[in-house]
Amino acid sequence: MTPRDELDFPSIRVLDGAMATELERRGCDISGPLWSAHVLDTSPKTIAAVHLDYLRAGADCISTTSYQVSVQGYRELGRDSREAESALRQAVEIAEQARNSYAREDPRSIRIAASLGPYGAALHNGAEYHGRYEIGFDDLVAFHAQRLAVLAATNADLIALETIPSLEEARAILRALRQIPSLAAWISFTCRDAIHVAHGEPLRECTAAVAESPQVVAIGINCTAPHLVADLIGEAQRGAGGRKAVIVYPNSGETWNAATRIWEGKADAAGFGVMAHQWFAAGAQAVGGCCRTGPAHVAAISDAAAEGAAVRFGPARRSILKTRARSSAG
Repeated sequence: MTPRDELDFPSIRVLDGAMATELERRGCDISGPLWSAHVLDTSPKTIAAVHLDYLRAGADCISTTSYQVSVQGYRELGRDSREAESALRQAVEIAEQARNSYAREDPRSIRIAASLGPYGAALHNGAEYHGRYEIGFDDLVAFHAQRLAVLAATNADLIALETIPSLEEARAILRALRQIPSLAAWISFTCRDAIHVAHGEPLRECTAAVAESPQVVAIGINCTAPHLVADLIGEAQRGAGGRKAVIVYPNSGETWNAATRIWEGKADAAGFGVMAHQWFAAGAQAVGGCCRTGPAHVAAISDAAAEGAAVRFGPARRSILKTRARSSAG
């Protein structure tokens, strides 16, 4: 794990896109309780290919296929805790392989964020989108601490604690992080409107609490409708008081119809890029995508980042970034 005093987070401008829905688009079965983590067993090469495509599209940071890995989830399938821990390590190793492969094409610095979902993700019943759990605070701390301890011994650069629905779970994560002071992390919330996280607390209150931690290098908003993001950036900034970078990686804009079990709406990568430009202008330090986004969305985000760099640093820097962003255009 990279010491947090060596993390140059301001250099991270472009995050990757969705992993699970991109794997599904490529023919992988993610229907079980482990979601995208099932593909660690069935097709690790496909995971590596997705990572590599995101890097070629311009991502500065890739997230591992470990969002839904937990001892609880593995036990549900009759598998033991050692297999869950092995899956966490394997997810980081696959990302490392992709980073090493990409380094032969482009030597630029790439970060690996070890993805961990909330407790609700382990329940695989949509609970992360409301955060109403039947679990005590100490047990919630233990749930997160167990996985953090495994990832602390890997070569991930930081932990991405994602789709956090409530202030209580954020506080449990902070308690778990304090058990391993060397860990650096971002904490990213899922929001139900332009003011509140999924459970109902104001995002501003959540970011104020998270910003107190020296281990948190950024505060995020993810798995949220893109039309809400510009306002949420302002809420996050007001809560953090300038103490932390704000990052955003919303969904494509499509919505999941639980009755028909299909995604509805349109995933417009070019339009997503236009919004990314607005999010950078609103103060987002880094932008990426969540559900139903793919390499085309990341390339559009990278273009937006390059255009912003031209304003800040001049056209030469924009040319460098734009060339990088379009390297996978074919």
